[in-house]
Amino acid sequence: MTAPTRAARTWRAVDSTAGGLTLDLGLYAVSAAFAAITAVTSTLPPHRAWGGVAAVGYLLAALLSTGQLLARRQRPAWAGTAARSAVTGLTWLTTALLPLVAQSVQRAAGRTDRAQEEVVVIEHAGIRLTETGTPYLGHDAIAALPADERLLGYTPYQPGMALFGLPRAAADAWWTDSRVWFALVTALVLALAVATLRDTRRFPTGRPAPAAVLRGVQAATVLPVCALTLATGGDDLPVLALCLLALAFAAAGRPAATGIAVGLAGALKLFAWPVALVLIFWGVTRRAGLRVAAGALGLPVLALLPALLVDRDALVENVLRFPLGHGLVTSPAQSPFPGHLVATTLPAGRVIAAALLVAAGLAIAGRLLLRPPRTAAATALICGYGLLAAILLMPSTRFGYLLYPLALLVWAPALILAPHSCSRFPGGVARQGVDLET
Repeated sequence: MTAPTRAARTWRAVDSTAGGLTLDLGLYAVSAAFAAITAVTSTLPPHRAWGGVAAVGYLLAALLSTGQLLARRQRPAWAGTAARSAVTGLTWLTTALLPLVAQSVQRAAGRTDRAQEEVVVIEHAGIRLTETGTPYLGHDAIAALPADERLLGYTPYQPGMALFGLPRAAADAWWTDSRVWFALVTALVLALAVATLRDTRRFPTGRPAPAAVLRGVQAATVLPVCALTLATGGDDLPVLALCLLALAFAAAGRPAATGIAVGLAGALKLFAWPVALVLIFWGVTRRAGLRVAAGALGLPVLALLPALLVDRDALVENVLRFPLGHGLVTSPAQSPFPGHLVATTLPAGRVIAAALLVAAGLAIAGRLLLRPPRTAAATALICGYGLLAAILLMPSTRFGYLLYPLALLVWAPALILAPHSCSRFPGGVARQGVDLET
């Protein structure tokens, strides 16, 4: 038995205890504590505001999960997947959407401390897109800004992200806050991903376990790092949701749709590009590599073309120079992960950190070349572990970026097809779906 298989069995054993309710209760209880601590100790006003609202939402979810546990034997329907899904939806409403709307309304009323910098940056990018045809400011334009405003002059995203700033270009209201549109797109995309995994026409001989799909949705919505990010900044959530949708399409055997979904994500942010690369290798094992690559690579390139034609230097300054540390200001992403600590504390630390990052990349590339993933679940695991390694080893990174590997790794069991007629392990995953090829 391989170590990954043992880890998968352990996860299923924990996840299936009391029909999943024990882990639900633990998730909500720990999240309530995290939100309360954030409300009291965070140095960021939007985070403190989120914590005060979200702590109550998580506490309510923990109480509801406790009630489900107590009623599990007398009223099984109250503790089933449908009831757990209802609690998950309510939790997302109270811990992500409610604080998001509250902060958007307060910001529209004049509060300047109710959004993270990326919200302002993306809205300015949307306004520039309508006025100049490119979401980016050039080097000279950024240099002309006051020193304390130059950071906000950079737009270190792919051009598609500016679309979320277009509503603000049309009107100044709470509902034009870019976070509102991040949340709307995230909800719609996740709903499509779930519908894809529940489409019995695509899985005539078996389908993903509903409980595993629910757990994957929880990881992308009510996990504190996701709820906090959506409520205060939000730009990573549509990217993550599109990556999860691409993997759902892969599980359903739809390579063209897979490429389109991950290509849309790549047109928003660079974080989706490694996922696109792994999915192309998955497509090659299905003799559909070109169909995946057409969308996965074509859509980001199409998104870049207008900005490239309007102002090539501005595109390079924002998308390449700034993220690589060669802009007029440095990125504030300085979470104390190993790569950052190595880069800042050791002699020639940046070179060492870069070498470690390259070594990790080469190891993953070798894995893909020698043994490309043949299932969507294996693809999700490679993406999750690969992004985790990259985030930990990058000299400049954010704690919030962990939402990508966490959600991808929890999404992987939701992509395992469980045949209808075979014995199952706890958690509803069939014996034939255990090997995730890792």
